[in-house]
Amino acid sequence: MTGVAELDSAFFADPHRAYREWSARGSVHRVRFPDGRTGWVVTGYAEARAALADPRLRKSGANARWAGVASTGSTHMLDADPPDHTRLRKLVNQAFTARAVEALRPRVEEISAALLDDLAGHDEADLLAGFAVPLPITVIGELLGVAPGERAEFRRRTAGFGAGSAEPEQVRHLKELLVELVRRKREEPADDVLSRLVRARDEDDRLSERELVATAFLLLFAGYETTVNLIGNGVYALLRNPDQFDALRADPSLVPAAVEEFLRYDGPVGFATLRYAGEPLEIGGVRIAADEFVHVALGAANRDPARFDGADRLDVGRNPAGHVAFGHGIHHCVGAPLARLEAQIAFSQLVHRFPRLRLAETAPLAWHEGIRIRGLVSLPVRPNE
Repeated sequence: MTGVAELDSAFFADPHRAYREWSARGSVHRVRFPDGRTGWVVTGYAEARAALADPRLRKSGANARWAGVASTGSTHMLDADPPDHTRLRKLVNQAFTARAVEALRPRVEEISAALLDDLAGHDEADLLAGFAVPLPITVIGELLGVAPGERAEFRRRTAGFGAGSAEPEQVRHLKELLVELVRRKREEPADDVLSRLVRARDEDDRLSERELVATAFLLLFAGYETTVNLIGNGVYALLRNPDQFDALRADPSLVPAAVEEFLRYDGPVGFATLRYAGEPLEIGGVRIAADEFVHVALGAANRDPARFDGADRLDVGRNPAGHVAFGHGIHHCVGAPLARLEAQIAFSQLVHRFPRLRLAETAPLAWHEGIRIRGLVSLPVRPNE
C-alpha cells in the first residue's frame, strides 16, 4: 500500500472503479475522507471477513471518537461491543427470526401488489419513491406498531432515510415520534415489536430508556434502509444488463439467487459501520496502530476477483454464497431475513407485472454521496413500454 487515496465525487459516482484501482495496490488502504480526516479502508474479501469478525476492532464509542466528541456510551447494538451488544441483539432478534419473517409474507405480497397497481397507472415514474421506499417503510411501520392513521406521518418523517439523505433536524423529529410511540405502547401495549421492547425495559429491566428509543430507531434501518437500496440498485443493475433481465423473466425461480447477486454486485451498504483498533494489529500485511479507525468496504470485498469469478459481471444465475453485503460475524445485519423476503417478493412481482420495464430517457442518474449507503437519488422508469 502506497500513498493516500481520496474519497471525492468521482468515487461516489462509481466506487467500483476506485476499488479496482486500489486493489492493484493491495487490500488495505490509507484513505482521506471528504472532511479531511483519514482512516484505513479494507477492500480485499478475505481481509474484510477477518476484520468484520475481529474482536480487536471495537465499535463502542467509535462514532463519537470519529466526530471528536466525548462518548456517552453505546445506545444500540450497532454501536456496541459484547456484552452490551449480546444483550441488545438478543432482544431484537425475536422480530427477525426465520419463522417471524415468513409469517409476514402474505402482508408483504399484498403491500407490494398494491404499490405496483399504482405504478401501472403511470407512463413514467420514480421507482424509488413509488415502490422501493414505501414497501419496506410500510412493513417496518406495522412491525413497530404504528397506527394505520399515523403511517402517512411516519412515512413523511422517514423520507430520505433509506437514501441516506436525512437531515439532523429530521433525525430529531423522528426520535421525538419514537419517544411518543414508546409512551403510548406503555399505556396501551399491543402485539408488536415495540410493545415487547417496552416490556423488556419496564418488566425485565434488560435495557435502559435511552437504549429502548435508540433500538427502536435502529429497527427502522434494520428493516428499511437496506431494502430500499437493495431494490433500487438491483432494478438499475437489471435494466443496465437486459440479458439478465431476460433470464430472470424467462425463469422466475432464479429470483432468490438473483437477490443474492444484487447484494454482491452493487449492494445497499458501501462501508460497514465504523470500527477502531483497540490494540495494535495487522490486516492484510498492514500494521494498524491502536486507536486508528478502520472502515470495511463491503462493496469492494464483494467484487474481489480472488473470491468471485467475473466479479464485475452481473450474473443472476451464479451462486454468490459468502458475500458480505450484510456484514459478517456478530454484527451481521439482524434485518437480513426481512430484507431478503421483501426483495424476493418485490422482484418476483415486478418482473411479472412489468416485463418491458425500461429506464426513462432522462439525465444521467445520480448517487447519494455517503460512505455507508450506496443508493440512487431517484430511478425514473417507464413501466409499460
